[in-house]
Amino acid sequence: MKKSLLLIVLGLFAAAQIHAGDVTGTITFKGAAPAEKELTPIKDDPNCAMLYPAGLPKTKFYVVGANGELADVIVSLKGISDKSTGASAAPATLDQKGALYVPQIIAIQTGQKLIVKNSDQLVHNVHTQPTANPESNQVQMGGGPDLTYTFDKPEAFLKFKCDVHPWMFAWVTVVDHPYFAMSDKDGKFTIKNVPAGKYTLEAAHRKLGTQTAEVEVKADGAAQNFTFEVK
Repeated sequence: MKKSLLLIVLGLFAAAQIHAGDVTGTITFKGAAPAEKELTPIKDDPNCAMLYPAGLPKTKFYVVGANGELADVIVSLKGISDKSTGASAAPATLDQKGALYVPQIIAIQTGQKLIVKNSDQLVHNVHTQPTANPESNQVQMGGGPDLTYTFDKPEAFLKFKCDVHPWMFAWVTVVDHPYFAMSDKDGKFTIKNVPAGKYTLEAAHRKLGTQTAEVEVKADGAAQNFTFEVK
């Protein structure tokens, strides 16, 4: 009897996996993107200014392609019962290069390791300013050992900053399940292996806000596009 029950459970699990599909889409920006500003405080730090002899870098709040492709949008399922697989997921990486965080936008799961590197020969301090997770502030020497972070609670756009170089910011979104993705430079995203069913899909941009759409995932997946514009 127990063996039969186990076979039934395994069969149901296999069927659920067979009927999993990918959720795909494209994020676009409508209109002209706001102008990015030069990071002028870099000029006040000689060690950092010498890294940019050809001109200062600019902010990257709106990463928009030639045809309106919008990058750095976090797309995730809402209200799904599946829990985080972050403890077994590969670590994500956040680096400090040229006195900037690279990348500036990243998404991870709760319990997933986030490795923070310092590729600069500069002293940075990695200062997190969360709203749901504990705050942390650690000095990291130039080329020094990596720092490792994990976050137990979901949080949108958790801020990382450097108090030594006040123009340095990154934002880490923490999700409590594996069904999320971030749009790339072509505005495209793919959430893989979503079990069949009906879901609310959320697209969130740090500056442009949040949108939702209802999707039904079948064996061949589902497609959903989003368009953002400045309010």
